[in-house]
Amino acid sequence: MGYREFNIEGRNACIEAFRAGKPIDKIYILDGCQDGVMSTIRREAKKAQTPVKYVSNELLDKMSQTGKHQGVIACVAAYEYHEIDDMLEAAAKKNEPPFLILLDNIEDPHNLGAIIRTANLSGAHGVIIPKDRSCGLTPTVMRTSAGALNYTPVARVTNLVRTMEELKKKGLWFVCADMDGKTMYDMDLTGPIGLVIGNEGEGVGRLVSKNCDMVASIPMKGDIDSLNASVAAGVMAFEIVRQRMKK
Repeated sequence: MGYREFNIEGRNACIEAFRAGKPIDKIYILDGCQDGVMSTIRREAKKAQTPVKYVSNELLDKMSQTGKHQGVIACVAAYEYHEIDDMLEAAAKKNEPPFLILLDNIEDPHNLGAIIRTANLSGAHGVIIPKDRSCGLTPTVMRTSAGALNYTPVARVTNLVRTMEELKKKGLWFVCADMDGKTMYDMDLTGPIGLVIGNEGEGVGRLVSKNCDMVASIPMKGDIDSLNASVAAGVMAFEIVRQRMKK
C-alpha cells in the first residue's frame, strides 16, 4: 500500500507534527474514538485544513509499521508544497505567459508523479492539486517524477474552483480535457493557461469543469474510449508547447 515510508503514528507524535507545522496530507483516525486527545488531534487537523479519514482498527493495523498507532496515523508529505504566487513569479521572470497544470481526482501516486515529470518537461510553471480527492506528495510520487519534483513546484489548495476564480482575475484562462469537447488541434491554446486534468474514470468534477473556459478533446483512433490521466496530460501539455513555439 506504500504507507510505511511517510507515516507518523501515535497520538502525541501526531499532535507534535501538527504543531511543528509539518505538511500533513491526510490523517487516519479510528472510527468512533471520541476521547479528549482525539478531539485535540481533530482540532489541529481542522486548523491545518488536513482531510480526516475515519477508518477501522484493521486498516490502521495494516498501515502501521510500529504496531503502536493508538488509533491515529498521519501521512506526511515527503516534499514541501509551494505557493501559486511563486509559480506566477517564475513565469514573469522567464518572460513567459503562465502555464499551470491543475489536477482533479488524481489519487494514484504513479499518475501524479508522471504528470509532475510531464509538467517539468513541457515547461509548465507549476502543478496545483486539491487537498481532497488527490494523492499528496508521497515518496512514490517523488520516485515516479524522476527528480522533477526538485524543479517543478506543487501547490496544494483547499478549493480548486476558488483557486481558478482567483487565477482568472490574474489573466489565466482554463481548458479541461474531456472526450466530449472540441478537438484540441482546432483550439488556440496559447497565452496564460491552466490545463485541468481529471482521472480517466470520473474525469474532472462538475463544478471544476463548469469553471473551465474551454473543453478540449484528444482525437483517438482506437477501440477504448479513454486515456490514462498522465498520458492525457502529456498529450495536451505538448500541444500547448507546440502552439507556443509556433507563435
